[in-house]
Amino acid sequence: MSLNVFLELVEIKAKTASVAPFLLGMCFSAYYYHHLNWTLALVFFVAMFLFNMVVDMLDNYSDYYHADNKAYQQSTNIIGRENISPKLVLGLMISFTLISALLGIWLVIQAGLPVLWMGIFCFAIGYLYSSGPKPISGLPLGEFASGFTMGFMIVLLSVYLNTYQVFSWSWVSLGRVFLLALADELWISNLMLANNLCDAEEDESNHRTTIIHFIGKKAALVAFSVKNVLAFLVIILLPFINIAPKTVWLTVFIVPFVYKQNKLLIQKQVKKETFITAVKTLLVGSMTFLITYFIGILI
Repeated sequence: MSLNVFLELVEIKAKTASVAPFLLGMCFSAYYYHHLNWTLALVFFVAMFLFNMVVDMLDNYSDYYHADNKAYQQSTNIIGRENISPKLVLGLMISFTLISALLGIWLVIQAGLPVLWMGIFCFAIGYLYSSGPKPISGLPLGEFASGFTMGFMIVLLSVYLNTYQVFSWSWVSLGRVFLLALADELWISNLMLANNLCDAEEDESNHRTTIIHFIGKKAALVAFSVKNVLAFLVIILLPFINIAPKTVWLTVFIVPFVYKQNKLLIQKQVKKETFITAVKTLLVGSMTFLITYFIGILI
């Protein structure tokens, strides 16, 4: 397997969905709690990134084996299209999972049981997302599961591991982290929504009842647009409640870019042509938010 094929197999282009929340959690830890644990953060990053690759490989692996549409299996799915050995993919998934789990156990020893419970939740969602009798990715819950787990739980884990010595478990603390992560949650869930919009016909032929099956493309496109607007409104709110520095307001300068990407997806929902608009929105939106947050810490 070539490097390019491997990177496509693990969907490297969408890794902003895990990296940005991790870094955002570190920024919040430094800004609000004035506390960072660099070693724990680095170990968590490696464990998180490896398992994120496992989830994306499992998604492709499950789609390959459970596809009713043979054309999809052999021509669209990367395992069939690139003639990748399923045994090799399975071996990579097992290896990456074991390494991620061992790193996670070390983090539990260092920072306590909350890491274990959060890790178990993330592992469970990761595997149930693409496997089991009713994979989450083929249900109307896919957008919520991906946005909440990658947007909120990664930020929460990042914050906790960097501040566990001073972090207090309360609804107020969880509320702060939730609002901090909400913009990324919305953009990550939109990534899943755009994917389902572009795959609507294939999903129907493979008996996958995503949210598009229930609400239709028109309503899904409205939801996609509303979530993009909400993401900016939340970012504008954060400095008023002391969750982010005022520099994050600079994020509004990318509104024209996000509007353009949003418009392109509304006009056409084709995987090879317009799914990239959601990827670009997530990348530019989350990274701009992150960079402007970091600038505020430096100032």
